[in-house]
Amino acid sequence: CLGGVGAVLALEVSRFARSSEFARLLELARLTDTLVIDADGVYDLADVNDRLLLGVKGTLSEAELHLLASRLHGAKLAAAGRGELRFPLPVGYVWDEDQIVQDPDEEVRSAVAEVFAAFARTGSAFAVVGEFAGRVFPSRVSGGVFAGQLRFRKLIHARVLQILTSPIYAGAYAYGRRRTVHRVQADGTVRTGSRKAKRDEWLVLIRDHHEGYISWQSSLDIEAKLAANHTRRGARPPREGPPLCQGIVHCGVCGRRMGTRYRFGRFCLYDCVAARADHARGPGCRGISARTVDEAVTAAFLQAATPEQITRALQAADEVIERHTRTHRAAELAVQRARYEADRAERAFTQVEPENRLVARTLETRWEAKLQALTEAELALEAARSAKPPLPERGRLAAIAADLPRLWESPATKVKDRKRLLRTLIADITLLPAGDDQHGEQYAVIGIRWQTGATQQITVRRYGPGRTCPEALEFIAARSATTRDPELADQLNAAGFTTGRGRTWDADAVHRARNANGIPAPRSAAAHDGHLTIADLAAKLGISRSAVYDWIKAGKLEAHQTSARRWHIPFDETVEARCRDMIAASTHLGRANRDFHVLCEGEITVGDVAARLGVSTTAVLGWIHAGKLTAHRTRVDRRWHIVWDTDVEARCRDMINASVRLNRDGAVACQGELTIRQLRDRLGIGRGTVLRWIYEGKLTAHQTTQGYWHIPFDETVEAHCRELIEISPNLRRRQQTQRTDAGDAV
Repeated sequence: CLGGVGAVLALEVSRFARSSEFARLLELARLTDTLVIDADGVYDLADVNDRLLLGVKGTLSEAELHLLASRLHGAKLAAAGRGELRFPLPVGYVWDEDQIVQDPDEEVRSAVAEVFAAFARTGSAFAVVGEFAGRVFPSRVSGGVFAGQLRFRKLIHARVLQILTSPIYAGAYAYGRRRTVHRVQADGTVRTGSRKAKRDEWLVLIRDHHEGYISWQSSLDIEAKLAANHTRRGARPPREGPPLCQGIVHCGVCGRRMGTRYRFGRFCLYDCVAARADHARGPGCRGISARTVDEAVTAAFLQAATPEQITRALQAADEVIERHTRTHRAAELAVQRARYEADRAERAFTQVEPENRLVARTLETRWEAKLQALTEAELALEAARSAKPPLPERGRLAAIAADLPRLWESPATKVKDRKRLLRTLIADITLLPAGDDQHGEQYAVIGIRWQTGATQQITVRRYGPGRTCPEALEFIAARSATTRDPELADQLNAAGFTTGRGRTWDADAVHRARNANGIPAPRSAAAHDGHLTIADLAAKLGISRSAVYDWIKAGKLEAHQTSARRWHIPFDETVEARCRDMIAASTHLGRANRDFHVLCEGEITVGDVAARLGVSTTAVLGWIHAGKLTAHRTRVDRRWHIVWDTDVEARCRDMINASVRLNRDGAVACQGELTIRQLRDRLGIGRGTVLRWIYEGKLTAHQTTQGYWHIPFDETVEAHCRELIEISPNLRRRQQTQRTDAGDAV
């Protein structure tokens, strides 16, 4: 740019003539009269013929480069079309001459197979990661000096998704699964990335190209399952929430998917929440109790269950056995590999020459590391063997699977498993209000579409708000004192009572009925006639509840527990007299109701001493514990009695005068002086402000022998202090606030 260059040398200028950077260089060469020289000649960019010649050569060179690139790309596609183009293979496969074969290492093959087996068992990539928690997953290094060697790392979620979605594991050869995308950023730079292409956009797809871990149909099923697990599209995956039909329920009015709403943390409704959010709710879009729908759908599902369920249960047992077998086999292979590597390290150490001490030390360290790895692998094998759960016999398992209703109601069956069982037979559910009958009862239509394509409609009653009948409330009130909610619910159902909504009773329904009608629970109900609760007896005798509990535990007081685990104590005059005798014999019970011990002549209490001397009771107790004051303690009420006369009083006053803390006389200032408190009250400021003035030398003061500050004070000092207050904004604001408050009070 400065004109200091006379010529630019290059081997072949035409190779760079179409480059934007080199074009800029040529433009600068033209402006600065710089020559361009290559093997063919010398070019003057100021001459139009030389510029035209370089342009033609650059165009031909660019066309040649594109032609070569297209030929190479064509050859690459041809090799890929034959399934011969090599690329890095995922774990579990290696190249053998010109074909893809499974990894010869059995441990690697077993680990890959375990991934697909775990997904078939759990149905979730996240759950597969959980299956491999605490274990490592193999992988082979694809490049570098360690190419082909095994490495073991923790299995992560992204790695599981790569394995599950790769067509290689289905025996298919695929090329062109990703496309290169160029994006221009806001600052003008170009970013190069890639995106996944659809299956019909792949450049090459050859099925049954090599041996796969799964079939092609299994690969398609895995992709469909992963798509179904996505929470933002398609049917929602089964979750842990209590509604069984969550994710597959649709509104029969607007056709939108119905969501779930919870009321008070317990009641669940299927509601057309999407239409509500879009203000598109139709006149028939209503919510319905999830319990009503789930009960009807569950009954239909159990009726439609076929003997195929037995076969599926037996297959599940076989899968459990096979899973543990694979786990044990993987651990056994790891032990074999660790033992082999330890043997190799031992042979290498024994064969080294003794003179090569550095090499021997290195080999010894490696041998010790291999032995440690062998020990860890053996421990992992033992843990895998001990973790195998005991499985029931096949005959017993078949009997359990045949009794599907009892298995469905079992507490061991999780809600998530029940949802999965429903979706094996039911595709989706549609809810539609059916109107009211002549008695005012509301009904709803549940439309079930089975996986086979068949449909079924069920009409159910929609329970509206209702009240519990008076007979049922009287039944609850008569038994509330001694019966807990679960037993009371069973008794109500046995007597033929129902809730206000026509449902059967349970513990929650009884609890709600108690609270709504003010019926006390067993622990708050009054005891029967002739009995007292622990709280009542403690209040009657003036003692604590813990004392009554101790009497019952020691067998000194007769009592019995109700079904609500509440203590009831038979109580009469005899029991009361015995309790009061126990209180009188105790040294700590009933102190509030007991007369204090009578003082002997010449004795006073600690409070009397404190009142006479003008000190606190703490100071008197301190003298007693320090041995400075003679006193004794009574046996009954444990109070201190002090022998008192004029000599004792004189000795106590001497101790007060000798104490800086107790002698408050020094706090009184002399005439013409003020204490800090007096100055603070006079000026309306804080004690800290006065101390700061003293420490900063703004106010003259001196300390007494007892440590009190005394301040000489007259009109001049007062005027000086008020000037200091006016200078400080905070102090001036505080005084204005005090004057305002005083005026409001007046």
